[in-house]
Amino acid sequence: MRIAVLGAGAWGTALAIAFAARHEVVLWARDAQRVAEMARQRVNSRYLPECPFPPGLQLTADFSRALANADLALLAGPLAGLRELLGRLKTTAPETPFLWVCKGLEAGTGLLPHQVVAEVMGVAHCGVLTGPSFALEVARGLPTAITLAAADETFAATTAHALHGGNLRIYDNGDLVGAEVGGAVKNVLAIATGICDGLGLGSNARAALITRGLVEITRFGEALGAKRETFMGLAGMGDLLLTCTGELSRNRRVGLLLAEGRALADVVRELGHVAEGVPAAREVARRAEALGIDMPITRAVTAVLDGRITPRAAVEQLMARGARHE
Repeated sequence: MRIAVLGAGAWGTALAIAFAARHEVVLWARDAQRVAEMARQRVNSRYLPECPFPPGLQLTADFSRALANADLALLAGPLAGLRELLGRLKTTAPETPFLWVCKGLEAGTGLLPHQVVAEVMGVAHCGVLTGPSFALEVARGLPTAITLAAADETFAATTAHALHGGNLRIYDNGDLVGAEVGGAVKNVLAIATGICDGLGLGSNARAALITRGLVEITRFGEALGAKRETFMGLAGMGDLLLTCTGELSRNRRVGLLLAEGRALADVVRELGHVAEGVPAAREVARRAEALGIDMPITRAVTAVLDGRITPRAAVEQLMARGARHE
């Protein structure tokens, strides 16, 4: 299979490295100077400096060349750039099947990625690649299991089978909405868990946040048409556990730094990578309110991010909530 990976951030680079072991892969980045540097060094020194490129991995700054004769495109940029990238794909290779790997709700519209795809592309052979995975571990070839979800279950199964191999296990799923909701909301909850850990509130508090956070994910997902069982799998519980506890989690890192009293702007600048939970929190909270869904942890995270409350006060408010049935 010929695969065009569109976006040379950490996740795009990791997938390009992983798939290049069994497929013909072209990694595209828009900055020609950076592409030349990566081609010369045979490594992405900015995002994954310890993970050299395999010999067969090709690089280009030419969008059309990347997609020439591609059997599959992987859209590996952040959600904020998805709409623009889809527009370029529609102009250049509208019939190419594709997957996206971004997570969240689009800022301003509150749309999930598949809804953005529908607005730009209409009907297409496409789906999302999501689940518990850190880019560095995928690039190193460590065992990883993720989900490929699509509305077209035949496409999901066929594409997952083609990509599955080595230490990267890929499970197909027909619940596109559930897979996307799990990936979006878990980032918000990872910020909450980072705050909890940063304040030194202990393992009991972390377990409570993760467990009640899964309830929030499920409520939100079911209201949008997702299947409850999706949230018990890789795209739900699996991704939530990893992002809330892993040392490589960007969103958990945001929470840890906020707990130190750092300003959000400084936190984002220091991070140097996109933390999708920051914009997603506001959109999830807004959409949940419109749907009448109770998501107290998400509301608390949003209040902290907006500077309306301190991290410690947010925890105190959550603990002060009245007793209720689980």
